[in-house]
Amino acid sequence: MIAQHPDRDQILLENVLAALGNPLRLRIVGVLADGGEHSCGSILDDISKSTLTHHWRVLRDSGVIWQRPHGRENLLSLRRDDLETRFPGLLASVCGALAGHLRNIPDGSGVEPSGPPGTRDAPARLG
Repeated sequence: MIAQHPDRDQILLENVLAALGNPLRLRIVGVLADGGEHSCGSILDDISKSTLTHHWRVLRDSGVIWQRPHGRENLLSLRRDDLETRFPGLLASVCGALAGHLRNIPDGSGVEPSGPPGTRDAPARLG
């Protein structure tokens, strides 16, 4: 295995939630949710290789996916058993929400922007 995989007991909820907090990474999890292994190049073909490499690293380092070498590519799969042991029901909830909400959005993010134009990336104000 690749050295950056955390052991099961090292998977932290805040790291998993941060990894899942990105629309592109949610799309990746949605593809991997079928339970099989997928080659890196077969998951999303509309995103650059360098961008995907970054997202694979975030998902792998947080403990969401396994990544293993296979020839000239890497195979990816969800760490279902580990995540279910650490955070029962979390992955099932995320995958259930993905099945109901992700659509093919033209910008490729998989999630429709919310809020009025010009405010979509503005930080929320407290108080």
